[in-house]
Amino acid sequence: MFVLTAGTMFVMWLGEKITDKGIGNGISLIIMVGIISALPGAFLTEFQSRNAGTGGLVTFVVEIVALIGVVMFTILIVQGTRKIGVQYAKRIVGNKQYGGVRQYIPLKVNAAGVMPIIFAQALMFIPATLTQFFPKAASNPVLMSLSNYQSWGHNVLFAILIIVFTYFYTAITINPTQMAEDMKKNGGFIPSIKPGRATADFIDSVISKITLPGSIFLAIIAIIPPIAALLGVNSAFARFFGGTSLIILVGVVLDTLQQIESHLLMRHYDGLMKTGRIKGRTAIPASGTGQPVI
Repeated sequence: MFVLTAGTMFVMWLGEKITDKGIGNGISLIIMVGIISALPGAFLTEFQSRNAGTGGLVTFVVEIVALIGVVMFTILIVQGTRKIGVQYAKRIVGNKQYGGVRQYIPLKVNAAGVMPIIFAQALMFIPATLTQFFPKAASNPVLMSLSNYQSWGHNVLFAILIIVFTYFYTAITINPTQMAEDMKKNGGFIPSIKPGRATADFIDSVISKITLPGSIFLAIIAIIPPIAALLGVNSAFARFFGGTSLIILVGVVLDTLQQIESHLLMRHYDGLMKTGRIKGRTAIPASGTGQPVI
């Protein structure tokens, strides 16, 4: 316990140093490296298994294509937003005019991130724990089904818990009333919506509508690994088809790329990529010339 505690404190200190001296969240980067370090071994094991005759190389290529498709689907879920237009009233302060511009409130389709999956997984460990404490209950068909992560009962209950926890976590992290009050204090309003309570109700209804598809898609991503294992994919390689591992990898990589992009733009570079979903690419004119700096 002493060594485990000391190692945890050292890793946390190392993560804070990476955050201070580097780019991105240090703890998240360490977790990502720990997850992705298992990918080469799982990839090689799956390749050797298919090459030995279990499905052939064509099946292995299909698995890679499916993995790429799942990653693209996960990126869409992580990056998906619903923009609500906000108009700010004009204000004259001294000789300057402020406001009068149209901005947006970006509401994420999956505002809860990976937390619903973590909460749901914690509850799904209860049946297996009960069978260990009460050996006679191990023969119960319900507990046996819920303890087997590849069974239909386990995955259906797992998906339902993820949907419930997505709504719960979104409700406690996003406060539409506070957003409406801050908007009203700053002279902002949503067109055709009255400021105050009506604005809070409108934002709450939008969040409720986008959370449903976000929670369903998150549940689908979470149950893909056991489905892949049932289809014959190696268990070590199947975990990269979804679940917490894939969402953490995608989220950390996208966050790190966005921070690198912002650093490049601040130093008058043209950004990291000319195309893609990374937002914020603008041409910055050189002082006194009006020509963009590249």
